[in-house]
Amino acid sequence: MNDSKRALIVIDLQNDYFPGGAFPLWNAEATLGNVTGAMRKAREAGVPVILVQHVADAARGIAPFFNAGTKGVELRPEVRAAAPDAQVVVKSFADGFLGTGLEGILAGYGTQEILVCGMMTQNCVTHTAISKAAEKYRVTVLADCCTTVNEMIHLIALNALAPRVGVATAAEAL
Repeated sequence: MNDSKRALIVIDLQNDYFPGGAFPLWNAEATLGNVTGAMRKAREAGVPVILVQHVADAARGIAPFFNAGTKGVELRPEVRAAAPDAQVVVKSFADGFLGTGLEGILAGYGTQEILVCGMMTQNCVTHTAISKAAEKYRVTVLADCCTTVNEMIHLIALNALAPRVGVATAAEAL
């Protein structure tokens, strides 16, 4: 039962974004710790956790990363361990709603508010948070549970999001 009517959406915490991957991001390990902490708090509060995984569309040719069948496309084991029963939504676009079953999953939970976090603040996090499909929800981006290529772009993206959606820390939102 989701009495809070909230859901936590965790976007693209995949191996390619970490050291040794095809496109390591700034502050990835610290962000992973923050995200898994937020996932634990959410689960303790009865808030469903939904994992979003980007898999490159093979029809568009080989992508620089997130290609099916590679170690880099896999979700981080820490994320899977923090929510072993979480539903996984596979996407091939930046927007986690576009061409996926995310809306149906959220409807099944009776969701009214989504908490969004993950990798890349200015891309997949932003596109999901301001998706046309997200307009029916109260949206909050968990600033300390996101990262991107560097701190400057992360902060610019959060500043750009702030007039359109909530921006808070995980401690504030959960």
